[in-house]
Amino acid sequence: MDKKDIMVDDWLIAGRSFQSRLLVGTGKYKDFHETKLAIDQSGAQIVTVAIRRTNIGQDQNEPSLLDVMPPNEYTYLPNTAGCYSADDAIRTLRLARELLDGHNLVKLEVLGDPKTLYPNVVETVKAADILVKDGFDVMVYTSDDPIIAKQLEDVGCCAIMPLASLIGSGMGILNPWNLEIIIDTVGVPVIVDAGVGTASDAAVAMELGCDGVLMNTAIATAKDPILMASAMRKSIEAGREAFLAGRMQKKLYSASPSSPTTGLINK
Repeated sequence: MDKKDIMVDDWLIAGRSFQSRLLVGTGKYKDFHETKLAIDQSGAQIVTVAIRRTNIGQDQNEPSLLDVMPPNEYTYLPNTAGCYSADDAIRTLRLARELLDGHNLVKLEVLGDPKTLYPNVVETVKAADILVKDGFDVMVYTSDDPIIAKQLEDVGCCAIMPLASLIGSGMGILNPWNLEIIIDTVGVPVIVDAGVGTASDAAVAMELGCDGVLMNTAIATAKDPILMASAMRKSIEAGREAFLAGRMQKKLYSASPSSPTTGLINK
């Protein structure tokens, strides 16, 4: 792949083309102004919105994210953060579709408990099946279980979003082997969702072959969210290019000099 191909490395989600492989959440910032500054610095085109926590028209008396980040400039990804059952998640995304004038691209997450925020995969599969049949393009947060990932693809999800580690933990990628199995197993985009803490975590995800990374806490709670957003953008790009370039093989005790050993001066 030449430089031109790398610079135009578009990818598809539900038939829609995107250039940025960094997806960013809109929560946890001090205000909407900081939210916009950070997301613009990240270069993200897709932004997630927790329907239960962020005003996008539910409350006419409060500031709306839509006023700061108009939907014609960003691709909104309504999500079901805070939902603990399939029924709650389905109801929330149907509300989001009404608020966003028929918008069908959504992020489904059904949580198992409020302490770990680990996904309830049984309820997730149930909700995904219903939402897909209802016409939604479902990007789905799930565990790093390759079997569940394949089931979610089979019910029609347009992207699989396994956790790297627990939501908001910043622990990075704890099980790269499972992520690699998922990447090899499913045919839709694989996007690491949850657990990224810093730029190197994002780069590792991309080097593994993930199609993208979604994050919120790592940027929003950094000491300098705007600067961290910039770092994350660069790490996504570097990790993607490293994956496309193909890393050297690891060798244990097999020396191979970087410089040539023949044609040396005075030999």
